[in-house]
Amino acid sequence: MNFDSILEILGFTVGLLYLWWEYHANPKVWLASVIMPAISMWIYYSKGLYADFGINIYYLVIAVYGFIAWTRGTSSGAHKPRLITHATLGVWAVVVAATLILWAGIWWILVSFTDSTVPVADAFTTALSIVGLWMMARKYAEQWLAWFVVDIVCSALYYYKGLNFYCCLYAIYTVIALLGYRKWLRLMREQTP
Repeated sequence: MNFDSILEILGFTVGLLYLWWEYHANPKVWLASVIMPAISMWIYYSKGLYADFGINIYYLVIAVYGFIAWTRGTSSGAHKPRLITHATLGVWAVVVAATLILWAGIWWILVSFTDSTVPVADAFTTALSIVGLWMMARKYAEQWLAWFVVDIVCSALYYYKGLNFYCCLYAIYTVIALLGYRKWLRLMREQTP
């Protein structure tokens, strides 16, 4: 077994922990959000998935923001954990606009400055992941819907690139995204403001 395969298995394992903690809205998810990008950066770069490599830098930064947002709550100074909420129409407008702008920009970068063989899909999953992770940090229940789309595309992309463990991981993520959405809706009803 080569080094990349070992890293892929380790990334797969941390990814399962991440998913478990995210599913249960546990702030520990942000710990995994620091470890998994470090592993994934090596794998993605070696496979020519440059946008996926680059997004992991963002993942490291947003992990700190997400942990603070989840444990310290809103900016009202109350220091209560942030509650799960629905994304408003205004949030959805920002999500769609940001995704389209990021997708176009990342696609252009990949085509102009890399030898990426999958610039459209790589740029799309990266753009939507940036937005999805922001939605997760803000604890919008609909973040799971963004991940559902990302996970389907990533699973196919990783299969195409021969990343079998990551393909399986993202296939699992796809199913869990639907279950996670239902779980967060239930948690939202049960939480006390």
